[in-house]
Amino acid sequence: MPLEQLNAQQMHGHDVFQTHCAACHNDRVDKPLHGPPMVGVFKRPTLPSGAPANDDRVKSTIVNGHGLMRGFGDTIDQQDTDDLLAYLHTL
Repeated sequence: MPLEQLNAQQMHGHDVFQTHCAACHNDRVDKPLHGPPMVGVFKRPTLPSGAPANDDRVKSTIVNGHGLMRGFGDTIDQQDTDDLLAYLHTL
């Protein structure tokens, strides 16, 4: 979905992504950076880890980390996490 079509929550999620995620993950290019790309993350049956691609698993990864990814539970609050999930659903 083009950025200009995002609602306010999704746009804030995009800003959260740019601040906390973009150094390691691409969001608009289906090409790995340091971590896997986020394009279509919720359109796949599973995440790269093999876990189901659903809100609970993605939120857990954001908050607690997984593998080489550190958790952001101490730096991203609940609203930012929800907004980030809303944005990831648009990819």
